[in-house]
Amino acid sequence: MNTSKATGLGACLALLAMLFGFILGGAFGGAESSIKQRLADSGAAALQTAYAGDKAAMDAVVKKSWEYLQRAHLHGGAIGAGALASILALTLLAAPGRLRDASALALGAGSLLYPVFWLVAGLAAPGLGSTGAAKEAFKFLAVPGAGLCILGLCGTLACVARGLRSKP
Repeated sequence: MNTSKATGLGACLALLAMLFGFILGGAFGGAESSIKQRLADSGAAALQTAYAGDKAAMDAVVKKSWEYLQRAHLHGGAIGAGALASILALTLLAAPGRLRDASALALGAGSLLYPVFWLVAGLAAPGLGSTGAAKEAFKFLAVPGAGLCILGLCGTLACVARGLRSKP
């Protein structure tokens, strides 16, 4: 993959992360009560098995699950925008190369994976009986998502620093 394709793909993924966050925000505005009801229904279906009949515990997980969905919305927009800005910095300030390509791809992929983790964990938690169980079940999305963002940002810093040192 050449530099422009890798950088473009990273930018597209970052834009998709932003779109994901915006769509969630729109869904919350248009269907908040339906989404909350779905979470409550999922918890109620597992009331005896996952909560041993403890409705207060179920209600707490359902409430926290809604917060996880909000995190998905906020992380999608914020991390997607940060990734896109970083990719723009790579494009403007860094010389083409493998690190630039890898950084752009890591930023884009991480910016999409991480908010997807919060959405999936939030939707699954009421049926699993805890948000901790949901985070554990879906950490295979969270760890690479966060890791890719961090690696991509570190690569961006290295590329931009190298680019600035080489400028007169």
